[in-house]
Amino acid sequence: MIKNNGVVLVLSGPSGAGKSSLINKISDEIGDYYFSLSTTTREKREGEEEGVHYHFVSKEEFEKDIEADNFLEYATVHGNYYGTSLNPVREALHEGKLVIFDIDVQGNMAVKNRLGDITTSVFITPPTLSELKRRLQKRSTDTKEIIKGRIQVARREIQRTSEYDFIIVNDDLDIAAKVLKQIALTARLKIPHNMINNFVQKWEDIRE
Repeated sequence: MIKNNGVVLVLSGPSGAGKSSLINKISDEIGDYYFSLSTTTREKREGEEEGVHYHFVSKEEFEKDIEADNFLEYATVHGNYYGTSLNPVREALHEGKLVIFDIDVQGNMAVKNRLGDITTSVFITPPTLSELKRRLQKRSTDTKEIIKGRIQVARREIQRTSEYDFIIVNDDLDIAAKVLKQIALTARLKIPHNMINNFVQKWEDIRE
């Protein structure tokens, strides 16, 4: 029997697609997991906490970590840096956890390039662009200009959904949560190539 191993679940999709709501809904049903917090240079929003929603750092601190190759991936979004620190991800994988990323399409490709054999990716989206705009306006956390920028980004990202293993159209939260739960549980069954190779070598226990 091949032992349990750490695997990666990438969630992408426009701001307002409901990714956080879906994760919260299934968090008690998918086993031991580590939610990878992004490090960002943007300002805290009202109600956000350091180490809960993001790791908030200065632009100078972030750029020092870039130079030190301390990020699994990073990108510039709306004029701010966002990135994923490597060390806690490595630790969680070593402990056999499901590592969940909430990252954009650029980040998805970066993760696949480094951890592709243990990565399952999901693109989460509202049913239409007009529904996305309605949700962004309803939550009242962004200016009109930022909403306009988010919609432009969403238009570009939807063109790259073929890069993902699964697409979830979040028009019913309960149904979408059931689908994501099943994907997360299935993702845990992925086995890295080196473990498969080791198994094959041990399986061939008869020598001619």
